[in-house]
Formats: sequence, C-alpha cells, structure tokens
Amino acid sequence: MRLARIAHPDGVAFGSIEAEGDNDEAAQVLEIADHPFGQPNFTGRRWPLADVRVLAPILPTKVIAVGRNYTKHAEEFGNEVPADPMIFLKPSTSVIGPNAPIKLPPASSRVDFEGELAVVIGQPVKNVPADRAGAAILGYTVANDVTARDLQSADGQWGRAKGFDTFCPVGPWIATSVDPADLALRSEVDGVVKQDGRTSDLVHTVPELVAFVSSVMTLLPGDMILTGTPEGVGPIEAGQSVSITIDGIGTLTNPVQSA
Repeated sequence: MRLARIAHPDGVAFGSIEAEGDNDEAAQVLEIADHPFGQPNFTGRRWPLADVRVLAPILPTKVIAVGRNYTKHAEEFGNEVPADPMIFLKPSTSVIGPNAPIKLPPASSRVDFEGELAVVIGQPVKNVPADRAGAAILGYTVANDVTARDLQSADGQWGRAKGFDTFCPVGPWIATSVDPADLALRSEVDGVVKQDGRTSDLVHTVPELVAFVSSVMTLLPGDMILTGTPEGVGPIEAGQSVSITIDGIGTLTNPVQSA
C-alpha cells in the first residue's frame, strides 16, 4: 500500500494510492478516515491522483536523523564511522512535501542536498529490540536531509545547519510493503546523477536504528528516522531542482529558491 496525504477540493486527507502496475497517470486516491495508522478505514470518496496536491505524507512530532551511516559518505568528509549510531534532531517545522521549495537562508553560502531513506513509525514504541522493530514501522518514504554545510562546520554542532525551515523535504508517499534491506537510492540535481547508492550499504540497519533510537527516546506514530546518506552529496543553488528516487517507493522532487 502507498499512503499519501493530499490536498483535495474539500480540504486535506490521508489516502491510499491505487494504480494498475506503475501507471500513476491513471491512479486514484482512496480517502482514509482520520489517520493512516492501523487498519485503514476508507470513507468511500476518491479522487484522481492528477487532480490533487500531494503533501508531506506525515507531520511528525520529531525527525531523528542519523549521521555517517554510510562508510563512503563518512570518508568523503574525512570522518570516522561511529561505533554507535550518531543521531540528531531536525525540527518538525523543517518538514515540507513534494514540489515545495527548499529555501536557502541568507546566513549560509553552502547548502547541500542529502538523499536518504526515511522510516515512518506506526505505533508508540520504547526500548524495542531489533528483532521486533519491524512491528513498529508503518512504512518508508524518501527524504532530503538538507544541510547548511558551512554553518555545520562553523557551529561545531548541527542544530542550526540542519534545522532551517524547508530543510526536510519528505515524500511523495509512504510505502508500507517495501523491504528496506537493499534499495537503490539516486539523487539528481537538474537531471544530473549525484548520488547512486544502495541501502544494503547502511552501517547500522533499519531494525538496529529503530532499536537504538527507541532506547533513547519514545517514538510516536508518525515520527521519522532518516537513515543516513550515501556518498556524493553536494551544493544546491537557487533555480535548481533536486530529485531523489528510491526504488519501490518513488521520487521526491523539490525546487530550490532563495529565502
């Protein structure tokens, strides 16, 4: 199932996208009552996917991101891979959806894209072991951990560099049945491939990350864990467009603008 959050003529709703094969041009969005967690309750209303605006698929209480979780990405910045996952928080106000603009803050002269697999939590969980982590996961989506690289270096910590409004594009929807163990991830800037990795290269796997993060903080439905980025990250400039594709999930595209 692919779960989306959409703006339709009557408001905003969650929905399930149904299409024959990969033909999204003829896809329909079936409205879900209330929320997408647990067994969905359909209202009977539907819209053509082409007639609605796809929003960020979820509004999390928190976004937990993982640094240096691909060996080659750590190496491209001259860093060691930590023994335990290196986690940090991005504010919920940084979340935007597909086609919404990434806005470059005037405080930074170097803003980078970072394509990532994002885990969406489906139920409250605390201290879950890795072998049971799958039961706490609603599904997976695509994320861009946008980073003001110069501020990251200047500050010595990542709160400001990772936390600007619009610095966490996610979407286009949540895939609930995909296996995250070995997915191709590609990032393009203006159609040029910049990142070409696989989730099988994650240092800490998805179950390990859910277990580790839940040992630190309670995870709530809708919370997201960004699992890290492969090598190849780089700068973006106003007027460009960033597209991140993860096989089995979809493509997240966002234009870049000056704030």
